Amino acid sequence: MAEGLTFALPKGRILEQVIPLLRVAGIDIESALSSAGRKLTLDIDGGHRLLLVKPTDVPTYVDHGVADVGIAGRDTLEEQGRDLYEPIDLGIAPCRLAVAEPVNAPVSLMRGTSVRVATKYPNLAQRHYATKGVAAEIIPLYGSVELGALTSLADQIVDLVESGETLRQNGLVEVETVLDVTSRLVVHPPSLKLRPAVSELIEAIRGAVHARKASVA
Repeated sequence: MAEGLTFALPKGRILEQVIPLLRVAGIDIESALSSAGRKLTLDIDGGHRLLLVKPTDVPTYVDHGVADVGIAGRDTLEEQGRDLYEPIDLGIAPCRLAVAEPVNAPVSLMRGTSVRVATKYPNLAQRHYATKGVAAEIIPLYGSVELGALTSLADQIVDLVESGETLRQNGLVEVETVLDVTSRLVVHPPSLKLRPAVSELIEAIRGAVHARKASVA
């Protein structure tokens, strides 16, 4: 890639899983991260720039063209519904967006009934219940969503689930999957048209994803 690109990458578990994938694609961010401290912008090899942002903010930076490319979960992308190009499902950070409720207070949902739902995903939750003909009162929470059900603030919750251990320890049970989630490469559409390096990056990452799949097959 002859020209430097700006990457918006999420802090946390997704970043940890994307490091080896980018390395195979020829983008080394690990050495810059190791000495980053609390820095939020980093210059990396190849003239590239790295922005370290909250996972839910990645699509915003890419949508506005501040970053050429980013990596975001399917949950975030579908919740926000931005007009971004999503060329590759990276297959990393797998989890699911699920409905859960207290074990001792199961909810019987039928068409025409109503329910109170606590979630960080108001749009996805609203659409999910609407397809069932259920009137959902959505209660946005941005901390521990499980607490919404434990305190009877809500009848059910819609939240990300990985192992389900947090639900079990808090007396909740998963009752339905709304969405299977993995992380995806997202691209600012004008960058794809105007910057050849973006197309080169997409192909390099696609090759890295195929190589990883082949190694675990």
